Amino acid sequence: MTDERPLTIRERIKAIQVELREKDVLPLRGAELLTQLTAMLGNCNDEFRAADVDYKRILLAAMQQHKAASRAKIEAETSPQYVRRQEAIHTKELAVEMIRSLKACLRTKQEEMRLAQ
Repeated sequence: MTDERPLTIRERIKAIQVELREKDVLPLRGAELLTQLTAMLGNCNDEFRAADVDYKRILLAAMQQHKAASRAKIEAETSPQYVRRQEAIHTKELAVEMIRSLKACLRTKQEEMRLAQ
């Protein structure tokens, strides 16, 4: 018996990215992936909000510690909270771009099928 943990949202989005990159996705599978990505977009927004609040707390503490805002910002941007925030932003951007790509691909395939009739 294995104790496999469920995939994180980031891991799921990455897996979809790999599938799209390495396979010729059929229209039915493309629609499934589009639905999954769209559903996960809300999770991406939730993660970004939480990560942003954590980062802003670090930034505020750094600003209270340093006179120069630029020094405080640099210090805050070296924190794990900033890295988490950036990962959340990049994950959401990746999901949005894959959604756009899948929509365009599905429209093209639908048009090809219509013309083939």
